[in-house]
Amino acid sequence: MDTSDHSLSTLFKQLGLPAGKAGIEAFIRDHHLPEGLGLAQAPFWNESQAAFISEALDDDSDWAEMVDELALLLSK
Repeated sequence: MDTSDHSLSTLFKQLGLPAGKAGIEAFIRDHHLPEGLGLAQAPFWNESQAAFISEALDDDSDWAEMVDELALLLSK
C-alpha cells in the first residue's frame, strides 16, 4: 500500500518540475489547458510526463486526485 503524501508539490516532483510554491504558481500561470483537451494530451508535457498523467487517470491511482486538481487549476 502506498502511503506517501500526494500533494501538488509531490506531483510536481514526480513530473520532474519545480515543486516549490513559486514554481507551481509559475507553471499554473504560464500554462493553460484548452477546453475539451485532456490533461495528458496538453502540448507542454514531455512523453514520460504525459504517460504518467494518463496512467494515473486510467488506473485511478493514488495520484488521480492530484492530477484532477492540476487539470482544474490549468483550466481556469
